[in-house]
Amino acid sequence: MRLVLSALAVLAGLLAPLPASAEPVPVRIGVIPVIGAAPIFVARGEGWLKEAGLEPTFTTFESGPNMIQALASGTIDVYVAGVAPLAVARTKGIDVRVVAATAVEEMVFVAGPKLAPYFASTSSKAEAFKAFKAKEGRAARLATQPPGSVPNTTLQHWLWQVAKADKADAEVVPMGIDATQQAVLAGAMDGASIREPALTIVQMRNPAIKLIATGAEMFPDQPGTVVAVYGKFADKNPAAVEGLVKALVRATDLLKADPAKAAPHVEAALGKGITDVATIQKAISSPAAKFITDPRQIIAATKAMQAYQVSIGTLDKEAPTDGLFDAKPYEKAVTPQ
Repeated sequence: MRLVLSALAVLAGLLAPLPASAEPVPVRIGVIPVIGAAPIFVARGEGWLKEAGLEPTFTTFESGPNMIQALASGTIDVYVAGVAPLAVARTKGIDVRVVAATAVEEMVFVAGPKLAPYFASTSSKAEAFKAFKAKEGRAARLATQPPGSVPNTTLQHWLWQVAKADKADAEVVPMGIDATQQAVLAGAMDGASIREPALTIVQMRNPAIKLIATGAEMFPDQPGTVVAVYGKFADKNPAAVEGLVKALVRATDLLKADPAKAAPHVEAALGKGITDVATIQKAISSPAAKFITDPRQIIAATKAMQAYQVSIGTLDKEAPTDGLFDAKPYEKAVTPQ
C-alpha cells in the first residue's frame, strides 16, 4: 500500500502544473523611424522580443538629441538612433551604453532638381555649390537634423572636409526627418542628408532628385544607428539586455538573408500609410542599408566622429569609448550555449 501511495505521490508531482514563468520585463524603447532601426522592428514582428522575456512599448522621435532628453528624464529605457548624441549625453553624466550596432554608412546626400544639374556638369563638388550660388544668387539650402546628430555631423564633414565647399556657398538647415523629406520633395530645400527609406521614397516620387554622395564618401565607416541601454535598466535587467541583443542578431541575419520576409515588419513601423512593402523591401536592399550588430565594429569610426564633433563645436570634448560601448551582451548573445 505504501508503495502504491508513494507511486501516486510521484505521479502527482509529475502531473503538477509547472511553476509560472518569470514575468516579462517592460521595456520602453525610443526609436527614430528609419531603415537603420529595422532590426528592432523585425525582432518585434517575429516575436523575438517577447521570446526574450521583454514587453516592449515604442515611442517615435525625430532625432537622437531629442531622444536624449527622454533618456535623461527616465521616460525611455532603450535608445535606437544615431551614436553621436550618446557621446554628448555621457559628457553630461548620463549613463547610457551602446550594446549593439544596427547599421553603418546610412547617411547619403541628395540634390534636388535645381541643384543636381550643377553636379552633373563638374567633377568638383565645391565648384558645383559655387556655380549654384553664382547662378541663383544665394547659397544652396541643405536640410539635415539638429546639431550633434549623426546626419548633421556627416553632412558637415562631407561639405567642409570632403567636398571642401566654401561655407558661403552652402547653408545647413536643421529640421526633423519627415520635414526634411517633404522639403526636398517640395523644392523648399535644394539638397539634404537623408537615409533609407527616405532615399528610395524621394527618388521614386521625383527621379530628378539625384544621389550625389554615398555614406562611405560622406564619412568613411560612418557609424549609424545603434541600440543603447540606460545604465540603471541594464544593471537591473542584465538577462533582458542579453535577450534584446540576441533578438537583434537574429533580426539582422533575417534582413540580410530574406528582405522579403523582413519587409512587412519594417513597413508596419515606418509605412504610416505613405509607402508600401515593396518600397520598404527596396530600401532594405539599398546600398545605403548596411546592417551589422557587433558594436565593436564602429568604435574606431565613433572616435573619429567625436573628434570631428569637437572640431565643429557640437561636442565639448571626446568621451571615453570604454564607457560608451558595452560589448559583453553581444559576446554572450553570439556565444553558443
